[in-house]
Amino acid sequence: MTAAARQRTAPEDRVGVGQRLAYGLGSVVNNLLGAAIGMMAIVLNLGLGMNPALVGTLMALPRLTDALTDPVMGYISDRTRSRWGRRRPYIFAGALAAGLLFAVLWQLPPGHSERFYFWFFLVGSILFYLGYTVFATPWVALGYELTPDYHERTRVMGVSSFMGQLVWVAVPWFYAFMENDRLFADSVEGARTLAVLVGVFAAVVGVIPALFCRERLPTLAEAETEAGADGASGLVANVKGFFRGFLVTLRFGPFVRLCGATFLVFNGFMLVSSFSSYVMIYYLYRGDQDEGAVLMGWVGSVGAVATFFVIALVTWLATRLGKRRTFFLSTGISVVGYLLKWVCYDPNHPWLLLLPTPLISFGLGGLFTLMGAMVADVCDLDELETGQRREGMFGSIFWWVVKLGMALALALSGYLLNFTGFDVALGGAQTERTLWLMRVFDVCVPAATSLLAIWIVAGYPLTEERARQVRAQLEARRGRA
Repeated sequence: MTAAARQRTAPEDRVGVGQRLAYGLGSVVNNLLGAAIGMMAIVLNLGLGMNPALVGTLMALPRLTDALTDPVMGYISDRTRSRWGRRRPYIFAGALAAGLLFAVLWQLPPGHSERFYFWFFLVGSILFYLGYTVFATPWVALGYELTPDYHERTRVMGVSSFMGQLVWVAVPWFYAFMENDRLFADSVEGARTLAVLVGVFAAVVGVIPALFCRERLPTLAEAETEAGADGASGLVANVKGFFRGFLVTLRFGPFVRLCGATFLVFNGFMLVSSFSSYVMIYYLYRGDQDEGAVLMGWVGSVGAVATFFVIALVTWLATRLGKRRTFFLSTGISVVGYLLKWVCYDPNHPWLLLLPTPLISFGLGGLFTLMGAMVADVCDLDELETGQRREGMFGSIFWWVVKLGMALALALSGYLLNFTGFDVALGGAQTERTLWLMRVFDVCVPAATSLLAIWIVAGYPLTEERARQVRAQLEARRGRA
C-alpha cells in the first residue's frame, strides 16, 4: 500500500452525518422516481393491453427529452447566484413538481383506446421528467461539492448509494401490490393508488437536501465562473457559453471513459431488464402472473439487500485498492452472476434464480458508488485546466449520456421482445424459440456490455496520487488568487 493510500482524511474535509443523511435522502427520491416508472410500466402492457413496442417507445421518448434538458439545467444551476446557493432552490422546487406530476401521470381513465393512452402517458411523462430534471441535476452536482477529499468522496457516495438502495427493497413488489385482487379491481387501479403514495413521498422527502445540505465553496465557484466568462451578456452569450461548456466537457478524456463505462453497464442491464420478469412468468411458471410476481418480488428484494453489502464492501475496498481496481472487481463479479442465470433458469426449481442475484448486485451497486466519486475527481482536474467549477455541467452530461442510452435501450427492448415472438394473447403457451431467445438476451447482453466497460475503464488515468496532486495545485492557485 502506498503512502498516499494510507493518508487520512483531514477533519475539515469530512462531511457530517447530518449532511450525509440529508444528501442520501435525495438518492432515495431520485432512485424511487426513476425505478417506479419503469417497474409500473408493465401495467401498460399486461393491464391495458398495449403493444410492447409502443410501451418501449413510451418509456424512451420522455427520457430522450429528459436527456436533452439535463445539460441545460446543469448550465443554469452552475451560473445561478442566489442567497440560497446555486443548487438548493432548484432541488426544493423540483422535488415538489416531480412528486405532483408523477401522481397525476398514472391516473389513467378507463375505457379508452390504445392511442388515447399513448398520448396521455407521453405528454404526462414529458412534464414529469421536466420536474424530475429540475430536482435531480442540481442534486447530483451538490454531491460533487460536499468534500474535496479523494476518499471522503467515496464515503459520501457510498452512503448515498446505500440509502438509495432502500428503494430497491420495495420496488420489486410494486407489481404484486398493483396486481393484488384483494385491494384493487385490476392492476390499473392499483397503479393509480401507488402513484399517489410515491408522489407524496417524493415531494416531502425530496426537499430535505435543499434544507440541510450546503455548498462548500460557493464564493469560489462564482469567482472562477466569472473569471472564465468572455464578458458578454444576454441570451446569445448564454447560448454560446452553454455550447462551449458542453463541447469542452464531452471532449474531456477521463470523463468520457466514465460516461462510456456507465452507459454500457447500466444500459446493457436496462435493455433486457424486463426480460427477467417475462422469463419468470412465462418460462418458469408457464404464464401464472401471480406466481411470477411473487418470485419477481423475492429476486428483487434479495438483490436489493445484497446490494447494501455490496455498497459497503465496494466503499471499503475503494479506499484500499483504488476506485479503478475496485470497479474491475465488482463488475467482473456481476458478469459471473449474469452467466450463472442460464443454469438457474430451471422450471423444476424456480427459486434457484435467487443464487446468482447477489453476484449480479455487484454490477450496479459498485457502478454508482464509484462513478459519482470518480466524476467528482474529474471536476477538480477540469477546474485545474479551465479555471471554472462546473459540477452541474459534468453531472448533467454524465446523466445525459446515461439517459440517451436508456432511451435507446427502452425503445429497443419492446422491439427485441417482439423479435422473440412473444405474444401476450398466448399466455403460458409461448413457443420454445420465444422462451429460449428471452433467456439468451437476458443473460448475454448485460454480461457482454459489462466486459466492454471494464476494457474502457482500464485506460482511465486519474489515480489517487494524481488526484491529490491536482488538489494541491488547485489550493496553491486559489491561495495566490
